[in-house]
Amino acid sequence: MQPQILLTSFQTWLPHQEFNSSDELLKTIQPNQIDYAQLTLIRKLPVNIEQAAEVVINKIEAIQPHGIICCGMAESRQQLTIESNANYQETKITTPVDLSALISQLSNTSISHDAGRFVCEGLYFRVLEYCRTIKFVLPCIFVHVPVLNPHNLAIIQEDFQIILKFISEKATLG
Repeated sequence: MQPQILLTSFQTWLPHQEFNSSDELLKTIQPNQIDYAQLTLIRKLPVNIEQAAEVVINKIEAIQPHGIICCGMAESRQQLTIESNANYQETKITTPVDLSALISQLSNTSISHDAGRFVCEGLYFRVLEYCRTIKFVLPCIFVHVPVLNPHNLAIIQEDFQIILKFISEKATLG
């Protein structure tokens, strides 16, 4: 049986944005061409922590995925970054994924320890908290996607495919 992986992206949030890079990246994924996992995509989440978290947690409850990759756009970053943790007030929750092992397989991705104090971090915190609350240990990460352009798209897609496969393998191993 293939692991079920949930992927999420956001809508734009500023008037000058024509698209959200996280959603554009997910748009390039062809679930029927992935032979190692079943993918469920939630694209264009609202840029509102409560609303986005409700949609994602409801989907987690409905499909009970084996892994989760939440994605958001980070205009100021130049490469994919995987968030090590999410904070809310005085509480920090760290991803259960071995990010060093993951990063060692990637050519243009780094680990970030600052998810941005915005909707991305809010969603990540809520998903990690939900999984921890129900004692649901599964690979869950947040990937920040830089603005996509013709110069970086191929390498970002390549690294993201490796990330997806890594999370799928970790999900399979339990």
